Amino acid sequence: MNTDRANAPVTGKHTVLFLPAGITVEVQAGTTLLAAARRAKVHLPVRCEGKMGCLMCKLQIVSDPPGVLPPAEGERRKLGASINGGTRLACQARVCGSVSAEVPEDPLKRAVRLQLERKPQEEDDFFGFNF
Repeated sequence: MNTDRANAPVTGKHTVLFLPAGITVEVQAGTTLLAAARRAKVHLPVRCEGKMGCLMCKLQIVSDPPGVLPPAEGERRKLGASINGGTRLACQARVCGSVSAEVPEDPLKRAVRLQLERKPQEEDDFFGFNF
């Protein structure tokens, strides 16, 4: 059986769960999380097409054990200390076991959501409703 630099198995199929959408996909070991996301039709922003240049495909590994190979030196340099908290680049993180990854909310969608959440409260305040 093939092994990576941390002796984790890198053969077989594994399940990737993308949160908060709850979308799962089965992929071969060694597949990047970016490729898995594309296969599952989960949107991850990217401009560099997986060359670690744009840093837009950050996500959070929330499974324990992580289910991805350890980061290479280049990814460690790009992400700095945030890598210790589970942040990874989807274009670099390769599946070696079942993994759950949290995809951050798109900033524009977040701004719209926050505005919509704030609007009912502002209307209640305007009309004098106190619940």
